[in-house]
Amino acid sequence: MLEKTTVDHITLKTATPFQMVVKAFEAQVGTVEDVGCRSIPEAATDRQDFERRVKAVLGPGGFTRLATFDHGRWAAFEGHPHKLIMYIIGNPLIAITMIQHDIEAGLDVPVRVAIYEDADGQTRFVYNKPSTLMGNLTNAALHEAALKLDEKMLTLANRAIGGAQ
Repeated sequence: MLEKTTVDHITLKTATPFQMVVKAFEAQVGTVEDVGCRSIPEAATDRQDFERRVKAVLGPGGFTRLATFDHGRWAAFEGHPHKLIMYIIGNPLIAITMIQHDIEAGLDVPVRVAIYEDADGQTRFVYNKPSTLMGNLTNAALHEAALKLDEKMLTLANRAIGGAQ
């Protein structure tokens, strides 16, 4: 079966230098990269402990960094140096609010974010709008939860780029 979904690709740009946007973004998200994302559920003893452990690794933006990929560094080995970092970020407590309504929402959470410098020296913060990624899932409660994630993502993006667009 093939289902087509239209996805909103969000691009915010700023004159703020790439490294400053990366630093601002990373200050807004926690990280579990040092311990691994599986460490939280594997160590948790019950639901309250799980929630406590998740909250402990969230940054001020309400997310934690699960993985970081420096695509720019990889491209440099092929003679195409770029400033491009892709992140996988999430919050299991937010993901649960969607997955409980439709398990297929698990395909689109956690979310991916890319920060890169374009040819004109502008920094771009890009991501796919979560609610549109789940556009083919028709559960109203799921859609409402995804819209809340959309808002959190836009807030995070604006904090990273300093409110400029």
